[in-house]
Amino acid sequence: MKFKFLLSLVLGAALSMSAQGYKDGIEYYKADQFENAKTILTRTLNDASTNQSDAYFYLGEIALRNGDKVEAESCFDKGIAADAANPFNYVGKAEVALLKGNEKVADEYFGKARSLGKKDAELLTAIARAYYNTDAVKYAQDVTKTIERAKKADKKDPYNLILQGDIKADEKKPGDAAALYENAILYDPMNVPAYVKYANVYFQVSPEFAIKKLEELLEIQPESALAQRELAEKYYQNDQWAKAAVAYGKYIENPNHFTDDKVRYSVLLYYGQLYDESLKLADELLVNDPKNFQLNRIAFLNKVAKKDFEGAEKQAAVFFAVATPDKYSSNDYASMGDVLKELGKDSMAVFEYEKAVKVNPNNMDLVRQLSSAYNSAKNYEKAAEVYQKIIDGGNYKTNDLFVLAGRYMSHASTEQDTVKRDGALVNAIKYIDDVLAKVPNDYRISQRKARILMVKNGNKPSAESSEVYKSVIAILDQDPANKTKRANDYIEAYNQIAGAYILVNDKANAVVYYEKFLEIDPSNEPLKAYVQKLKEQVAKESK
Repeated sequence: MKFKFLLSLVLGAALSMSAQGYKDGIEYYKADQFENAKTILTRTLNDASTNQSDAYFYLGEIALRNGDKVEAESCFDKGIAADAANPFNYVGKAEVALLKGNEKVADEYFGKARSLGKKDAELLTAIARAYYNTDAVKYAQDVTKTIERAKKADKKDPYNLILQGDIKADEKKPGDAAALYENAILYDPMNVPAYVKYANVYFQVSPEFAIKKLEELLEIQPESALAQRELAEKYYQNDQWAKAAVAYGKYIENPNHFTDDKVRYSVLLYYGQLYDESLKLADELLVNDPKNFQLNRIAFLNKVAKKDFEGAEKQAAVFFAVATPDKYSSNDYASMGDVLKELGKDSMAVFEYEKAVKVNPNNMDLVRQLSSAYNSAKNYEKAAEVYQKIIDGGNYKTNDLFVLAGRYMSHASTEQDTVKRDGALVNAIKYIDDVLAKVPNDYRISQRKARILMVKNGNKPSAESSEVYKSVIAILDQDPANKTKRANDYIEAYNQIAGAYILVNDKANAVVYYEKFLEIDPSNEPLKAYVQKLKEQVAKESK
């Protein structure tokens, strides 16, 4: 992406709140972010504050989601060993039994769980979810019956409502799902997973509303890593880069953040044009992960943005070696082209722009850059050929016609092959005339046509170019201030018109235009002397 953002970011101060430890992992699990949940639960398993029986239950459930029944059963057994009175691990054991097709054993474990948590709506909901996760069709009646039991135990239980919402979501009924999640929030305003699921449903319809809901959540649950991360992510997904960067800056102070989040934060800082901060963070992370593709990319792009082109070239040597070619974007290659161009390596830059166009051939800005690179490398024929693709594609602006006329002019002025030279001139005149038809009163367009006509005449002025230069003067004369603002353009026109008269031996008219030249540049002593000689010759010839 070339970056369109001008952001004013305030980096987050260190969090004043403490992290929630293993409870963050449980929240991630209940929000269906299983890998994130596993990371935190594993990381915090041996913390003094961790309820290991609970942690093992959720680790077991995650193993089941990953299809590993052996690991799951091991976790549930460890959970029972840690606290035999915790009914949830028996629910886990029952779910394993169901997956193995042993319904009798499953019923025994479900019975054991219910005996330890009589009329516990959350436990009954866990049982219903075990049936649902195993086979929603086969055990549909068991799911429905157990959900109803949970309602009787506590009709306001949020997790029962969340399960019902999940079922509606699976049935592709987002409106019904959102209503159930909203009821869960109504009955339990501190329930982070309910807010997250509600926001995820609404984000596709109304990102602003979903974000507002998550902002409300963070106000009441400021310690929740999930709440912090989800809000930062939604800002990011909604292109609210400044807010995303601030939110991520605060979130990564939470011990329960993930390494990838720091990478994302570095990217956001770059998008916000905080290049020093972004590069510093990327460099710190690269110490432990030197071949990380995204970190090397962001380090490279930061150096490009900082105009440290030599540093960017060195970083590029690493960046473009850490992945296969298909991993790189057109922006990666175009940025490398910019670096080489700035370092005066125009011919090498061409190859990078060619790669960029190959990745994204429909991006006309890249085609323009490639043509410009060829032009800088003095390969004018190729520069014109590439730019012609923009016009041929049909999606062009009037300025593209103007530029293309210039490309063909440059080609013609340097081409030794007569046929190619004449073809380039035909195209140059055609396209500049197209521009004149659209924009007849811009002196720069007439000026370019006059220059093209000079190339046509062997890089010498002619009567044809002279007439066009006179139209340049007429346009400039419409604003008296141009005599000062556009002095060089006047001088060019007067000089070439006078030169055209000299070539046909019309010294008198040449003197007229040279004197106009001197009105703008009265200190030009060599021209004064030359004009004086011309006047003397005119006087002598008139006798």
